[in-house]
Parts: sequence; C-alpha cells; structure tokens
Amino acid sequence: MSDTGAPRPNLLVVEDDPGLQTQLKWAYEDYEVLVAGDHDSAIDLLRAEEPAVVTLDLGLPPDPDGTREGFRILQAILELKPDTKVIVVSGHGERSSALAAIASGAWDFYQKPIDIDELGLIVRRAFHVRALEVENARLAEAGTGDNRVLGGMITGAPEMQKVARTIERVANLDVSVMLLGASGTGKELLARGLHQASGRRDGAFVAINCAAIPENLLESELFGHEKGAFTGAVKTTEGKIELAHGGTLFLDEVGDIPLPLQVKLLRFLQERTIERIGGRKPIAVDTRIVCATHRDLDAMIAQGAFRDDLYYRLAEMVVKIPVLAERPGDAVLLARHFLHKYAPEMNPAVRGFAPDALQTIDAARWPGNVRELENRIKRAVIMADGKLVTKDDLDMAGRGDEPGESHLNLRSAREAADRVAIRRAMTQSEGNISLASKLLGISRPTLYDLLKQYRIQA
Repeated sequence: MSDTGAPRPNLLVVEDDPGLQTQLKWAYEDYEVLVAGDHDSAIDLLRAEEPAVVTLDLGLPPDPDGTREGFRILQAILELKPDTKVIVVSGHGERSSALAAIASGAWDFYQKPIDIDELGLIVRRAFHVRALEVENARLAEAGTGDNRVLGGMITGAPEMQKVARTIERVANLDVSVMLLGASGTGKELLARGLHQASGRRDGAFVAINCAAIPENLLESELFGHEKGAFTGAVKTTEGKIELAHGGTLFLDEVGDIPLPLQVKLLRFLQERTIERIGGRKPIAVDTRIVCATHRDLDAMIAQGAFRDDLYYRLAEMVVKIPVLAERPGDAVLLARHFLHKYAPEMNPAVRGFAPDALQTIDAARWPGNVRELENRIKRAVIMADGKLVTKDDLDMAGRGDEPGESHLNLRSAREAADRVAIRRAMTQSEGNISLASKLLGISRPTLYDLLKQYRIQA
C-alpha cells in the first residue's frame, strides 16, 4: 500500500476503452491516476496536473483528416512537457508504429494484451528514472552533475564506484593514501575528492607533479628555501609541504622522486617537521600526504630505486584505479559529457553522437584512458560537419576492441560477457529498456530478468 501521508506522483492514462480505464486506474494505487480519452482532455490534464509519466494508447481513433490521434497527442506532450516519460501502448500488428513513436521521442512501448504487472514494472521504472533526472538536475545546479561520484568523477561502473566508496571511507582517517593507476585514469581528481571529503577541506589542496620538475629544483619546490640559500634565492619561499599546512599535499608521480630526496621526505613523514634549504630551524607542519604513480614501485624497490621504508609510510592505504577499458559503459558516459562541455564553444551545431560513433567509442580500448578520450572527443567536435559526431569524425580507423581476459569456466565467461554487454547497451540507450533490448537482440522481459539476475541497476 502507498503512504497516504505523502503526495502521490501523477500518472496520466490516455485510453478510450472505459473498462481498461477503470482497470488501470485501480491497478496503480501508488500513483494519482488521471484518465483521459481524447486529445483535448489529455492536454488539459497535462497542463493542469503535470504528470511525470503518461501511458498513451496509440490505437485511438484517427482524426477526420486521417491523422493518428495517438501520434498527435504524443507530439503535443513532447512539445509542451518534453521531460515527461511517455509509454506508448500498441495493439497487435502495430510494432512499427510503436517503434516510430520511440523514434519521435516516446520513452518506451508496451504491446497489448495488457498484463498489469508487466506494464506496472515499466511505469514504476519510468517514475524512478524521472525522479533521478530531477535529482540530477538539482545536483547539476549545485555543481555536481549526474553520474558523478567522489571529486566529480563521472562513472556508472561498479568498479569505479567501489574505488570512490573506499576513498570516502578513509577520507577522515589520518592515514597516507597511495593511488595506483595508469596515466589518465583520474588520480588527481580522486585526490581532490578525498580532500573535499575529509576534515581538511577548509585547508589548501596543493598538487605537484614530481616528474615534471627538474631534480635540482624539486627539493626547493617541496621544502622551500631561505633567502640567500643559493644563487637566485632573493627571498624566503615556502615549499609545497608548508603551503599545504592544515590541508592536503598531492604528490603525483611519486615514483620519480630521486633517492636523496626520498630520505628527506621520509624524515618529514616520521617527524612532521621540515627544514627549508639553507635553514637551521625545524618547522612543524600538519600536512596530509596523498600520492599517486603509474610506476611499479615493488619492482623499483627490488632494484633499489625506491626506498621500502618510504613506501610503507606513503602506502598506509593503497587504492588501485581501474583503466577505462575495465569500466564498461563509462567511455560513452564520458564522451557525452565532453561533447556537451566543448560543443557550445567550439562547434555549437553539434548535438550528439551518431550510433556508429557510440559503438566505436564503446569498443575502443583507450590506452590513454580518460585523457585520451577527452582529446579525441574535442577534436571530433571541431571536425564534425553535421549535428552528430560520426565514426569518421573520431578518426579511429583500426581502433577496435581487443580480447579481454579469458575465462576457462564457460558459465563464468557467459556471465561476465552478459554483464558487460548489458551495461554497455543500457549506457548507449540512456536507460531505455526497449532500445537496449533491441541492441542486445533479446526481448524486454528477458532483459528485465537479466537485470534482476545480475543485480544491475536499470
């Protein structure tokens, strides 16, 4: 039963069969069911009550001019309330009409005869998706956007969401965190997210790329120097560690710190004091260290290129970040984000991606990860001639998917393949069950069963 203390969302049922009207009205007790039997009453209710979801019978009698009433109502709904989720209901032999309605902007379709439970599942999911869209719009206005997790990272992949939850869990603990991952996977973005989720959020977040600074300058950058400490030191300068007092210091590419400087960094981590170059007085500093690298530190320790005692100080908590190829569906999510980011300034005519472009993006391995994807989408937006970015605009000839890790057990191989395919289809279809099932080559009921079986959020 529904909670009578809370307002029920409005569901508009457009149906001219009185018996079916009554059946549907009593079936959905969780919603305030509004019923209309023709164009004018449907539009009046749409304007007055603003239903989030509409079920629309495409088989309504045609107008005298031959125009299908259902399609006329659909167009009016999409013009007046484009965010409304319209579920078209079609009779036998009207599958092509239902697909045409989907192409025109309907959200999903259901074919008669009506099974109340099955149609109810589609209706509930439509309300759920609409509620998520409303919440995402609210978050976007607040600067977080949809499909975002810690640090504003865009992802729909459980693998990345697990990383975000791990970082959130340790954010308020006084431990050093090491982020391990390939270049372009978002290590600095996650480090910023950790800082924002911690009690140090009001302090400074200071980032330094240890590989980008010459070895003879890195010590000064980290620890600062006193006036006159060396030629050119015309004034006393605080180092990055000192500037991050009360906040977080992010050491990117920590594996590139030279051995002599590793000793000094270790001393700071042990004593929590520093000495500037040319200085004699220890300075107490309360700075949290978050570091990252794409290098194999275990191999470097074995070769004597990285101190094991420093590693254990830096790696009190180790978080491994998956590459983009291990996050099925995220490439498409990110591609859409980058298109909407760059198109307004670089090529306002571009509105989205052609199907062949989405398939190419989804299948690519992206060795450069998110950074490579962003650059590729930026170039494609600039080069696109029409409203949609095509496969040719991406300029990715010969860049296809590659075989992944093999599974000896056939059942586990099938399940792994199913999960990846379903998540990619749901991403490409933007959550539309009908389109996703068509991409997968299965029926909607089968897809619903698989979503439930694999516990994939629709």
